[in-house]
Amino acid sequence: MEEARPMSSAVVVGASGGIGRALAEALAAGGAHAPVFALARGPAPFAAPVRTHAIDLTDEASVAAAAAFAGGAGPVGLVVVASGILHGPGIAPEKAVRSLDPAAMAAVYAVNAIGPALVAKHFLPLMPRRGRSVFAALSARVGSIADNRLGGWYAYRASKAALNQILRTLAVEAARTHPEAIVAGLHPGTVATGLSRPFRPDPEGAGLFAPEESAGHLLRVLDGLRPEDTGQVFAWDGRPIPA
Repeated sequence: MEEARPMSSAVVVGASGGIGRALAEALAAGGAHAPVFALARGPAPFAAPVRTHAIDLTDEASVAAAAAFAGGAGPVGLVVVASGILHGPGIAPEKAVRSLDPAAMAAVYAVNAIGPALVAKHFLPLMPRRGRSVFAALSARVGSIADNRLGGWYAYRASKAALNQILRTLAVEAARTHPEAIVAGLHPGTVATGLSRPFRPDPEGAGLFAPEESAGHLLRVLDGLRPEDTGQVFAWDGRPIPA
C-alpha cells in the first residue's frame, strides 16, 4: 500500500491586494491545502488558520526569508503570485512612446516580472517532486503579443509579456524534476480593485468582477488544469490566451 502523502500548503504572494486577499481566504475555506500562507509587503491581517509573513518582491533576501518561513511547514503544493503594479507615484500607463520613463519602466518590471521569477527561484524547491503541484502568477491579456491591437501601456504590456515567457521557461525546467507540476499564467479579467479603479469607465458596468468572484473563477481554472497545460496563460473562464 502506498504511503499517504502529507497535505501540502498553499502560498499567496500579494495577499494585501483585493484578489490576493480573496484567494487566501477562499483557499483557507476550501480546505484542500493546509496551512495557507498569506505573504504581503504591507500589513495583511487574516484570521486563523491563515499564516502571514512579510515579503518584498524587489528584495531577494525578503523572498528567500518568506520561502524559508513557508517551507518550515512542509511541502508547498500551490503558489499563486497575485502581486502586480500598473500605476502609482511616478508610474502611469503610457499612451505613446514619448511618455516612456526608464525609472518607471524598471519599477514595473521589478514587480511584474522579476519578482515572480524570484518567487519561483525560492519556492520551486519547496514543491513536491511527486504528485500534482501548481505555480501560478497573475498575468494580463494585454501581455499577449498576438492580441495587441490597441498599443500603448508599454511598460505594463512588456512586463506581462516578460512574465509569460518566464512562466513558460519555468514550465520547461520544472517538468524535468517535477513531472506533474503545472506552471500557468492567469488573466483575472477586470476586477474591482485599486489597480483597475482609474481605468474603469463604468464602476458598475458589466464584466466587472468582485475580488471574491474573481478568486473563485481563478481557483476553478487552476483545479481544472492538467500537466499538459503547463506553460500557458489562461483567462478567468479557462480559455487559453495566445502568447
